[in-house]
This record gives sequence, structure tokens and C-alpha cells, in this order.
Amino acid sequence: MKNIEKYNDIFKKVFLVQNDILNEEFTILNIDKWDSVAHMGLIAELEERFDIMLDPDDIIGFSSYTKGLEILKKYNVEF
Repeated sequence: MKNIEKYNDIFKKVFLVQNDILNEEFTILNIDKWDSVAHMGLIAELEERFDIMLDPDDIIGFSSYTKGLEILKKYNVEF
């Protein structure tokens, strides 16, 4: 499975959404389900699936689907 597919699967699992809405408009401000509990669930899933440990600043800054891609690239996750 490609990393982008893993990434999308995590978002679909955490937020119970389909691929077609995973884009630059999928942000913490636009998604009602993206609360603190969902945020930490998202982070936990990402860390587990990609075998990484996100820095606290990156956890706080992880505010959108697109921003997440940028952050994970810092951890050598290729998309």
C-alpha cells in the first residue's frame, strides 16, 4: 500500500469520511468532527502506521489534510 493510501485510510477511519472530501479544504476549522479527541486519535494512528513520533509543535500545527502531508515529509514519509 502506498503512503498516500495509508494516509487517506487514517483520515477515513478517524473522521468517517470518503476520499472525495480529502483535500485542501479538509481543515480543523471546516470539519465538525475534528475535535481534540479526534485530533489525538489521528495523531496516534499516524504515528503507529508510519512508525514515527511527532514533535509536540507538529502535533499542534497539524491543522489540515494538506498541512499533515507537509509535516509527515519532515519525518521522511514520501508521498
